[in-house]
Amino acid sequence: QVHLVESGGGSVQDGGSLKLSCAASGRTFSTYGMGWFRQAPGKDREFVAAISWISDRTYYVDSMKGRFTISRDNAKNTVYLQMNNLKPEDTAVYYCAAGYYLSGNYYYSERRYDYWGQGTQVTVSS
Repeated sequence: QVHLVESGGGSVQDGGSLKLSCAASGRTFSTYGMGWFRQAPGKDREFVAAISWISDRTYYVDSMKGRFTISRDNAKNTVYLQMNNLKPEDTAVYYCAAGYYLSGNYYYSERRYDYWGQGTQVTVSS
């Protein structure tokens, strides 16, 4: 079992930055691939970024590559999402997720994740 709690959301101006954190409980955190997803009002949840369990691979949506950076600290059972140059279209609830046996394209699919946090709101105003 893995319990996930996101934090770090808030309201920023266009071009601002935020760093989201996702704290995990569970002794096997380091063996899970971790992902960030987001859901804007009236839209489906979409993939944002993911990182493999030993941090050797990261995955991003092309539109966010270069603006968002995912990282993890297994000693702290925490995964991060640094978001720079935020735009109003980045406004959404951001969720972190943990998945076991993730590889390749599985990281992009929310169906492959086993545990989800409750989400944290990010609002970007113009």
